[in-house]
Amino acid sequence: MTARAPDYLSATRFVDHEAPEIRAFNARALAHTDTSDPLQTTIALFNAVRDELRYDPYRFLPDAQTFTASHIVQQPSGFCVPKAVLLAACLRAAGVPAALGFADVKNHLNSPKLAALMQTDTFIYHGYVQVWLGEQTFKITPAFDSGMCARFGVKPLVFDGTGDALFHEFDQQSRRHMEYVHDRGLFVDLPFDEMMADFRALYPKLIALSLERQAAEQTDRAPASESAFRPNE
Repeated sequence: MTARAPDYLSATRFVDHEAPEIRAFNARALAHTDTSDPLQTTIALFNAVRDELRYDPYRFLPDAQTFTASHIVQQPSGFCVPKAVLLAACLRAAGVPAALGFADVKNHLNSPKLAALMQTDTFIYHGYVQVWLGEQTFKITPAFDSGMCARFGVKPLVFDGTGDALFHEFDQQSRRHMEYVHDRGLFVDLPFDEMMADFRALYPKLIALSLERQAAEQTDRAPASESAFRPNE
């Protein structure tokens, strides 16, 4: 999908930046930022989304509501797609044109657990955001939080307005890490139905595990009268 930069300021089904939850997140994230400067605004929001939501590749739920920015902002974690949706919403709310972008990437340092569930080293629909800052555009991805990067020996992505902050090509031991193999282009809104159809086809084990995890979390939150007896346990 192609669109003009002004289209990337609009509120949409998933990039629902007019929601009070997004406005509240921006107020906190931009409390000490000169919001008259789009670059400083973008840097502050990039850092906030990157680090306030932990990266979690197992939270992969096929429920459209969980991919709306107003829902994502209330979660403690998420994977690259919801984090990109949230960043786009925060930027649009601050008046910075922001498009959703998606690419297929290979993770050469994928963990054995995740590789077994995915049955491939290719991550489809890796989420990023393209921003317009004056006459310049930048591609940035807030997926991997600083804490996770420290644990896995990868430098966190930093955006400073001098270039893209798009991927970790190598880890700190100079081993090949992320490789972009196919760019799916820019979107005004999340192509949810198409994305989920592809996810279900390529990652059935990962989605099944995510649904089991969601069910377990809902059971743990249930009142004692509902959770005290669990059939077949």
